[in-house]
Amino acid sequence: MKRVTIFGREGCGYCRRAKELCEIKEFEFSYIDIHQENISKADLEKTIGKPVMTVPQIFIGQQHIGGFTEFSHYVDKEAL
Repeated sequence: MKRVTIFGREGCGYCRRAKELCEIKEFEFSYIDIHQENISKADLEKTIGKPVMTVPQIFIGQQHIGGFTEFSHYVDKEAL
């Protein structure tokens, strides 16, 4: 699988779960804290191309997957 990029924030349970899923599945991933990196929701919207209401926002390579739920379903589907 291509590198996973997780845009999240401290204290976000779904962000933590996304990181844990990557660790369990031994995916290469990078975690970007949007507050530490001064990335706004508007910045993410420009990158994704649609409104962003929540984090995490997860990419595999250059493909936007969505949040934790979409990422979990994607991982389950790919494991088949």
